[in-house]
Amino acid sequence: MGEGDIPGSVDPGRGRGRPPSARTEEAILRATVELLGERGIAGLTVEEVASRARVGKASVYRRWPSKGVLAFDAFMASFVERQPLPDTGTLRGDLLAALRGWVRTVRDPVTGRTLRGMVAEAQRDAELAAAWRQRFLEPVRARTSQLVTRAVERGELPRRVDAEVVLDLCYGPLYFRLLQTTERPLDGRFATVIVDTVMAAVEAGVLGGGRS
Repeated sequence: MGEGDIPGSVDPGRGRGRPPSARTEEAILRATVELLGERGIAGLTVEEVASRARVGKASVYRRWPSKGVLAFDAFMASFVERQPLPDTGTLRGDLLAALRGWVRTVRDPVTGRTLRGMVAEAQRDAELAAAWRQRFLEPVRARTSQLVTRAVERGELPRRVDAEVVLDLCYGPLYFRLLQTTERPLDGRFATVIVDTVMAAVEAGVLGGGRS
């Protein structure tokens, strides 16, 4: 049986016409998503992924250098898709929509646990850390910075504003509560407090854009 022959792991209708390598990757990623939901990244093993996908371990390692990178690929596409970039017409509206969307996504038990696990795994998996930085942090930051760019174009913020600082002020508190597992809530109300604080800094001219 060849590498691409994975009976029972891919729906025949979906797999028809797709090359064997694509069907193999689909099976591996689907098995990874299932196991992440059941056990989290700490309990994930390449052996179990290969077994559930009905492929050899070599098929997994040929495509992904570590279980962390495999988990990253299986998880991150859906994570980003669940948070479309808002365009409400105002900085406050955009920030509220973006932060509340992030909170809704991570409040899902499996999603939140997996995200925490990948942040932890990246501290000891250099390949995952590189993938996290190059294929998630940098593109997501560039995408989210459009919210600041629009605010500048509308005159809500001056051109000298540091978009990185604005994003750090917004997302830093969210990640802190997610990773520290404190008793303080990570919810829409907290997202609103963050946005109101950032907007107060804007109004005061601390981030630029104070009242004229």
